[in-house]
Amino acid sequence: MALRIFLNVLYTIGIALSLFTFYWGFTHGHYPYVAGAVIVGGAFIMLKIRLLKEVRAMQSNPKATATPKAKK
Repeated sequence: MALRIFLNVLYTIGIALSLFTFYWGFTHGHYPYVAGAVIVGGAFIMLKIRLLKEVRAMQSNPKATATPKAKK
């Protein structure tokens, strides 16, 4: 669970940096930076949504894990 909290923090920081890059690029006319910020920010948002869905699934069914273990 600590790894998921760490990933959530990283994703949030990435989204914030993407928003800052989008704003800076738009105000200074650097449109390739704007395009990159939109793509990277979108990727971070998608990853964060997947992470939140995994955490919700773990909370609703505590015995089920997000990554199944291999049987021996």
